[in-house]
Amino acid sequence: MSRKSSVHGSTQVALTNLTIGDYFDDIVKKHAGKDALVSCAESIHWTWQQLHDQVQSTAAGFLAIGLVPGDRLAIWAQNSSAWLTTELACAKTGIILVNINPSARPAELVEQLNAVQAKGLIFQAQFKSSHYAQMLQELLPELTHSEIGQLHAKAIPSLRHLIQIDDQAPAGMLDLKTVIDQGRMLPADAVAQAQASLSADCIHNIQFSSALGTHAAPVTLSHKNLLNNGYFIGVQLRLSDQDRVCIPVPLFHCFGMVMGNMACIAHGATMVYPDQSFDPEQVLKAVDQQKCTALYGVPAMFIAILDHPALKNSDVSSLRTGIMAGAPCPIEVMERVTTELHMPQVVIGYGMTESSPISFMSSVDDPLALRVSTVGTVQPHIQAQIIDEHNDIVPVGTVGQLRVQGYHVMKGYWQRDDLTQQVIKDGWLYTGDLARFDENGYCQIVGNIKDMIIRGGENIYLAEVHAFIRQHPSIAELILFGVPDPRLGQELCAAIRLHDGHSLDTEQLRQYCHGNIAHYKIPRYVLCYDQFPVAENQNTKDLLQTDAITKLSL
Repeated sequence: MSRKSSVHGSTQVALTNLTIGDYFDDIVKKHAGKDALVSCAESIHWTWQQLHDQVQSTAAGFLAIGLVPGDRLAIWAQNSSAWLTTELACAKTGIILVNINPSARPAELVEQLNAVQAKGLIFQAQFKSSHYAQMLQELLPELTHSEIGQLHAKAIPSLRHLIQIDDQAPAGMLDLKTVIDQGRMLPADAVAQAQASLSADCIHNIQFSSALGTHAAPVTLSHKNLLNNGYFIGVQLRLSDQDRVCIPVPLFHCFGMVMGNMACIAHGATMVYPDQSFDPEQVLKAVDQQKCTALYGVPAMFIAILDHPALKNSDVSSLRTGIMAGAPCPIEVMERVTTELHMPQVVIGYGMTESSPISFMSSVDDPLALRVSTVGTVQPHIQAQIIDEHNDIVPVGTVGQLRVQGYHVMKGYWQRDDLTQQVIKDGWLYTGDLARFDENGYCQIVGNIKDMIIRGGENIYLAEVHAFIRQHPSIAELILFGVPDPRLGQELCAAIRLHDGHSLDTEQLRQYCHGNIAHYKIPRYVLCYDQFPVAENQNTKDLLQTDAITKLSL
């Protein structure tokens, strides 16, 4: 009988039941004079003790203006020292940090703040063409005649406090410096009292996820979720207080906040922010000048860094490791990262916001081929299974839906039991991702349930087909989708953007696929484009699918 697709992570190292604030205090005691944060764009270079002082002052300020444990404070800003101090100040006071994508437009901001009944919003005045303060003034006209801290706005009824990170806040708002000044009026033990009232199971953070495929759902994460996940990520990277981690990925996302900040805090490693947002030249400059030992990014970021002219004049020899996540990584990119960026120990991570985020991760010792073909093995204190449509565990090597269980599973979607019950059943988080395990427990993600089509009873996983066809030398960009078929239910269609000067038709592509992938996985239809169509508020895949149905008269 074949072995079943069920794996358990190691329990050799115990989970911590400390809150993030208590753990942070311990790290500060151990490493007080060592570097904690370098924020290049702000010319900030703080030791752990200096960071602690900033966090304590910020925490006291939040309490002084009337925020209390359990209140939701949203942050709408790019990467900065204030982002980090806000994150840790909330952890110490029990105020729940709510991450807002700095690219969010006013309508999205309103929807998300109302979803969690946010009491406060901390934001930066402006970044490039995004005028955050101005957007808020237009969105909340009541600000002009509201007392500070007493806002009652029609658009966001729960909102009382607006805190601008930069000085000279507009009418009705406070700037962060003033908030910190107010904190000095509190009793010296006010922060400690709030911190002492918390436990590891208390909610620390809300992040928005689109895993359900609908409106962004508010994922509720505890101290235990985030601190332990960050700790074991750091273990996998072999982080110590000697490491300096370059974090160009956004802090509003788990990649930056947990895999970046929390992993560093858990091991006393230095956090290095090369810029407010991703800029390959600034990343190279930070790695060179700050002698970073680790670098994070999605594959597209690494490609931009590798292809940037500044690389040839940058010293990246201090690098040894890092994390690539967020999308599949082509083997040729991984090979360049390990050699040209001097990162032989770069690893791949897999997870979702609902799982804090990491469930699987490769090892620094894994062969390169395994690091690009799989997402590694299950992490400590986590159980994972691959199941079929009847919830039965499938044999090893068989594709099915991945579900996970453990300390890292979210507490649920904020005040949305209806949504929570769609993804958490009997303690299991159903990821919606299609995967398979090999005999050694390595996990390969082959797609998402939403990215599977059924042709005549045969399941076609689009990611699998994409990985092969994308290698054709004429193809610059490829999108696969199903189109209706009266006999088979669905047929596979390939939309292709060709490299300049290249041509390709259905028969040529079928010949390329013949003998290399199963016959039923070969696209029935091929549509070639010089440029893919674009339209506001509609994704490219939907546009192409509509275009295909029209052109093929299906």
